[in-house]
Amino acid sequence: MKYVMDTHIWIWWHMKPEMLSKKTKEIISDTRGYEEMLVSAISIWEFCKLIQMERIVISCDTEEWIKKAIDMPKFRIVPLSTAISISSTTLPEGFHSDPADQIIVATAREENATILTSDKKIISYKHVKSVW
Repeated sequence: MKYVMDTHIWIWWHMKPEMLSKKTKEIISDTRGYEEMLVSAISIWEFCKLIQMERIVISCDTEEWIKKAIDMPKFRIVPLSTAISISSTTLPEGFHSDPADQIIVATAREENATILTSDKKIISYKHVKSVW
C-alpha cells in the first residue's frame, strides 16, 4: 500500500502532530504498514508559499526544514509529471477547482495510492481513496 500525504498532513506530522487523527498517526508511524509514503512536489511549493506569506513560521532556513521533513523511512517526493499534469485537469466528475488539491488527487490516482487528509472535499470525492 502507498499513501500520499496531503500538504497539511505532512506539515502537521512535523510541526503539530497533535492535529492528526489517531488513525493517520498510526499509519505514518508504522512503516511496516506501507510500501511508500509520498508527498507531491506541489506540497513542497505550498509549504514554501505558506512561509512566504507568513502563515507558518519556522525557526530555521526553509531548505533546512524541508530536508529534515523529507528524511523519513520509505518516503518519496512525487514530481509533477506530464501524466499528473494532464490528469489533474481531467479528473472525473469535476473535482473542485483548487489546483494544488487537483494535483494531489491526480498524484494519488497515478500512484494508485490513498490520500491521508482531513480535507472534506477530498474525503468526499469518490474517485480517490482517502483516510482521516
